[in-house]
Amino acid sequence: MAVSNRDLDPAFQGAGQKAGIEIWHIVNFRPVSVPKNFYGKFFTGDSYVILKTTALKSGSLRHDIHYWLGKDTSQDEAGTAAVKTVELDAALGGRAVQYREVQGHETEKFLSYFKPCIIPQEGGVASGFKHAEAEEHQTRLYVCKGKHVVHVKEVPFARSSLNHDDIFILDTKSKIFQFNGSNSSIQERAKALEVVQYIKDTYHDGKCEIAAIEDGKLMADAETGEFWGFFGGFAPLPRKAVTEDDKTVEAFSTKVLCVEKDQVQHVEADSLTRELLDTNKCYILDCGMEVFVWMGRNTSLDERKSASSAAEELVRGPDRPKSHIIRVIEGFETVLFRAKFDSWPQTSDTTVSDDGRGKVAALLKRQGVNVKGLLKAAPAKEEPQPYIDCTGNLQVWRVNGQEKTLIPTSEQSKFYSGDCYIFQYSYPGEDREEYLIGTWFGKRSVEDERASAISLASKMIESLKSQGTRARIFEGNETIQFFSIFQSFIVFKGGVSSGYKNYIMEKEIPDDTYAEDGIALFRVQGSGPDNMQAIQVESVASSLNSAYCYILVSDPTVFTWSGSLSTPEDQELVERQLDLIKPNVQSKPQKEGSESEQFWSLLGGKSEYPSHKIARDAESDPHLFSCTFSKGDLKVAEIFNFSQDDLMTEDIFILDCRSDIFVWVGQQVDSTNRSQALTIGEKFLEHDFLLEKLSLEAPIYIVMEGSEPPFFTRFFSWDSAKSAMHGNSFQRKLAIVKNGVTPIVDKPKRRTPVSYGGRSSVPDKSQRSRSMSFSPDRVRVRGRSPAFNALAANFENANARNLSTPPPMVRKIYPKSVTPDSGKLLSKSAAIAALTATFEKPVAKETIAPRPVRGNSESPKPKPKPKPEANSKDNTNSMSSRIEALTIQEDVKEGEAEDDEGLPVHPYERLKTSSTDPVTDIDVTKRETYLSSEEFREKFGMAKDAFYKFPKWRQNKLKMSLQLF
Repeated sequence: MAVSNRDLDPAFQGAGQKAGIEIWHIVNFRPVSVPKNFYGKFFTGDSYVILKTTALKSGSLRHDIHYWLGKDTSQDEAGTAAVKTVELDAALGGRAVQYREVQGHETEKFLSYFKPCIIPQEGGVASGFKHAEAEEHQTRLYVCKGKHVVHVKEVPFARSSLNHDDIFILDTKSKIFQFNGSNSSIQERAKALEVVQYIKDTYHDGKCEIAAIEDGKLMADAETGEFWGFFGGFAPLPRKAVTEDDKTVEAFSTKVLCVEKDQVQHVEADSLTRELLDTNKCYILDCGMEVFVWMGRNTSLDERKSASSAAEELVRGPDRPKSHIIRVIEGFETVLFRAKFDSWPQTSDTTVSDDGRGKVAALLKRQGVNVKGLLKAAPAKEEPQPYIDCTGNLQVWRVNGQEKTLIPTSEQSKFYSGDCYIFQYSYPGEDREEYLIGTWFGKRSVEDERASAISLASKMIESLKSQGTRARIFEGNETIQFFSIFQSFIVFKGGVSSGYKNYIMEKEIPDDTYAEDGIALFRVQGSGPDNMQAIQVESVASSLNSAYCYILVSDPTVFTWSGSLSTPEDQELVERQLDLIKPNVQSKPQKEGSESEQFWSLLGGKSEYPSHKIARDAESDPHLFSCTFSKGDLKVAEIFNFSQDDLMTEDIFILDCRSDIFVWVGQQVDSTNRSQALTIGEKFLEHDFLLEKLSLEAPIYIVMEGSEPPFFTRFFSWDSAKSAMHGNSFQRKLAIVKNGVTPIVDKPKRRTPVSYGGRSSVPDKSQRSRSMSFSPDRVRVRGRSPAFNALAANFENANARNLSTPPPMVRKIYPKSVTPDSGKLLSKSAAIAALTATFEKPVAKETIAPRPVRGNSESPKPKPKPKPEANSKDNTNSMSSRIEALTIQEDVKEGEAEDDEGLPVHPYERLKTSSTDPVTDIDVTKRETYLSSEEFREKFGMAKDAFYKFPKWRQNKLKMSLQLF
């Protein structure tokens, strides 16, 4: 589409360059910017253009344009607003969706910009913005409709306006009454209270009384009598009369019209298909309540304006209900538009948009327009964060038929592709233990054991009074939360459950279950020591991938293979996973392109293989839907511009992030629908309402109100106090509106955790409270640095380290004791002595207990107290591990620069471990911090800030090479 200078209104220059709302009203057929303090205030005599700009996760900007027509606006102004939206779209690159909004019939998307509501004021631009001046208060009656956004309309102040189906607000000088029709829902009543609060704040300066009147309530109630007094006393309400607002289009036959050269012609077709639409033309799709204008990419601006005018004429026809006009550009059709067609081809994300936007931006730049923000580069990809505390307790069960078997701690990270598993992870929340209970289904697991796993997991959740989060996860679609709580995760081929064994026997399928003395190939992946996986794949060359590292096992020989596109970090993970799969074995490193004949022979010879990372569904911009589920039929409605307040306690909602979905269940949802939460999530994936190619095996989380985990609440501006207040949302909001404060509600207490290891009802010791789960014998603590885990592995089994792995990089942690006088760190020996002293006097559990350890089921064993001699070598060695286990909170987080402010500077020759004249009064774990900035840069080849951005294991490696570790 050609865009010339005359087509661009000066008022739109620089529009849409950052996220937010921009509004113009039409004055003398030109758009004029509306002051921000008047956003949300609309006048019945005006026409407006509204631009909503949204910043997407991809880094680009999405634009939605609306033109709003007041009931008293002139036809000329309405036509001008319609044309100006087309011009604004052209200025933004020709990709925006455009909506026609008529007063009283606005779309939910439009109303979501101005929550809780808009209440148009009489008048128009002729009187300027003097409407804000104080006037004598007039008693008004409003009708409210809607569960998620509220349509507010002023109706005549008369008894005949009331009915049993809707909610009404009577705004008097000193009091606001909310009248709840007997047939209205509790959700509608709660939403209408937000309008009451808006009226109270806007027209009463927040100072007036509030009353809720229930339809049918006895006149003996004082407030009820006061309400009916405004209508001349109580009298039965008439039945609701059908109004124009209630008219719907029944059995409307969709029509396709082609607009070409100002001529509108019907398009005859047996069925609606994408092939009907020509990129060189504009079309009108008349669906009754919705009228779509489709504009081909190669149409001119004048042709688009002509099609818009034709649609305007169409909806003005006699006996026609108020229709929404939605204009879409080829390549950027909405889901609602595509759903009207019998068939629509599945296409990948269009690239024409960026090309078109680039051309428009270049043109605008030549015209002197600031185009900053029109072209947005994709942000740098960041490693996803788990948003969950990884220091909790983990238990894992394998499903065998209808039963589950607890897996020993040492084996609980090793899964089989033919089996199903249940895991329970407890971790510290804000004020109590939180629980995540999930099922994991291997790719070759049998359906019966999947159903059994779901049933058993449901019982576990029920025993927690539904106060935990539930997950359903398929092999190959694991979430970052799953990997982070398991840390090291291995998937073997085959299976060991009774269900799998019976299945392969019945089908006469060869058993490919992993055997230590056979040939096995593992692909190693992950982002670091706290998130690494080894996946067994077919032992053939085509299973290789240049972007990964692999372990090839053929007893007694072990090869490690590094793809040409793998990183040093990937190769580090191979060594760590090798310690778990084949400890005590010297591996034979192989680099892509220089493999040995023996390596290829074990894989059956060379063959072609891929060279790119395995694609996983990326997290997309979240969408929130309300759900209605009845007799197996799921209906959803999208909640636009959602917030925490949209989660109503009586309903079920789905948060769709594409890579995974969350089913949020309110406390007041009936038990039948609550028990079907997982089915609702599966139905949502099946229907794929947004046509985004959702995988049926995408992870599903079931989240209960009041127990929302951080990886769910991160999508909201979350207030945990609101989540704690369970119960009737209407009564809760009414108390807030009446009193101006949030009612104090006690947060529910977590029941005592229950063990699920077998049939016993005795609580498992490993599931005790945080203060009781400490054992000095347990060395693997969650959330620790790689150096600590390497040290822990040596204490647990000194002979289990792979011979091809370098010695573990150990960082001994000592208390950061500071003398009150000098403010300097104590020496290493003095620090040990200080800590030793703490062992010989009583200390509250809370001050010494670390975070819970995983899988420990034995009570702590008493150990002899260390001797107080601070300079004893034996004492120093024995204390190191004790200090390591007891000073968890002193550990520096990975990637966090340590504070060296105020430390003295020493020369490198005195700081290195082999120095003949060492400095004694320093923290030996941070030798590098005592270097001057110049000498640090000279030795490390970088500044300190850059160094501390590396992960700890890499920092330690560099320090070892310089004898500073």
